[in-house]
Amino acid sequence: MTHQSPTAGSTRANVGLDAANFFLADVRDGLGPYLAIYLLTIQKWDEASIGVVMSIATAAGIVAQTPAGGLIDATRAKRAVMAAAAIAVTAASLLLPLFSRFIPVAASQAAAHAAAAVFGPGIAAVSLGIVGHAAFTRRIGRNESFNHAGNAFAATAAGVTAYLWGPSVVFYLLAIVSAASLLGILIIPGRAIDNELARGLHDRLDEQDNPVPDGDTPSGLRVLLACRPLMIFAAAVVLFHLANAAMLPLVGQKLALQDKNLGTTLMSACIVAAQIVMVPMAMLVGARADRWGRKPLFLAGFLILPLRGCLYTLSDNQFWLVAVQTLDGVGAGLFGALFPIIVADLMRGTGRYNVAQGAILTAQGIGAALSTTLAGVVVVHAGYSAAFLTLAAVALAGALVFFFGMPETLVHPSDKSGGGQSEEPARASTAALHPIA
Repeated sequence: MTHQSPTAGSTRANVGLDAANFFLADVRDGLGPYLAIYLLTIQKWDEASIGVVMSIATAAGIVAQTPAGGLIDATRAKRAVMAAAAIAVTAASLLLPLFSRFIPVAASQAAAHAAAAVFGPGIAAVSLGIVGHAAFTRRIGRNESFNHAGNAFAATAAGVTAYLWGPSVVFYLLAIVSAASLLGILIIPGRAIDNELARGLHDRLDEQDNPVPDGDTPSGLRVLLACRPLMIFAAAVVLFHLANAAMLPLVGQKLALQDKNLGTTLMSACIVAAQIVMVPMAMLVGARADRWGRKPLFLAGFLILPLRGCLYTLSDNQFWLVAVQTLDGVGAGLFGALFPIIVADLMRGTGRYNVAQGAILTAQGIGAALSTTLAGVVVVHAGYSAAFLTLAAVALAGALVFFFGMPETLVHPSDKSGGGQSEEPARASTAALHPIA
């Protein structure tokens, strides 16, 4: 089919995307830090066991990510797949408070993480299929803004309800939000989605940045391994999440150990503070990433991580810990908005956009799984400060890998026009970034 204007997409489709991003916010990220507090304070698990069960759950997501991306590429029933996943996460959330033993808790969270694997590539694919590449950066910025606003709303609700009725209530709250996300998904009209464009076909660019008609035939899967920038990006993503994933759960544990009754409420304050900061970061990406480029923005987000890790060690004061956590809004806000855009740049014209997203999300999951296990072991043997400093060192290594190894996937306007300030984004040639197999 011939795709409509990139600024198009029906009002209903855009409203549906906004609602889906808002309500899927907590579902996409899972129970994470809330699970750590629940197991520590209610079930009386030790930090190492908590780290292991969270790693098992994340490992299930790792296994599911790449196949989930392939499924989103292949299927024309993208909305139905996401709706089924939301139902599965809801069921897992409702069952969790009934369990206290290691195996059923791990199995419940593994099922939830595996089901949630479709949300990231699903939302990005539907967005690309509706608005096209030219408006994709703005749409992703808007997606992430609604996502973070939804997270802030859910975390606030979790903090209030947990204070009134205890930590277990957050699981039921997540189930309600997950069920509400079904409405947003189903509002999006199926006919508004160009399924070929959604997988990255139709508008590959040649070396002169002219559109190349490439039909409906996707490249071979070897294009993923043949794309050197994609491999470098995957390595950077592993290190980013190896450093980042365990920081918030560790802060939550420190807060809970100081005051069991306020632990979940203070955790919610941490999340709300970070999510509020993420909204303008996502808006910044949507407004400026097509002019400033992807690399400087992503690197800025990366460098926040070692700073956070060091600052956490300076004080155990509750207000200090919550204040430092707001910096997560800068790093995670920039990362979340730039990730699907960078992958879209690299996979443009290949028809493998969503399986590439799945592969990078697999790398992300590997880093996150190792992060919670690493942090738990370091806490048990050397304490919380040592764990934060270890994560900070990993983050610094990742920033260096990204800085020296990753090319800019969007050429700055001055590189094309001799320093002009054209409003039109100047894209790096697809052929220069990867081979089309």
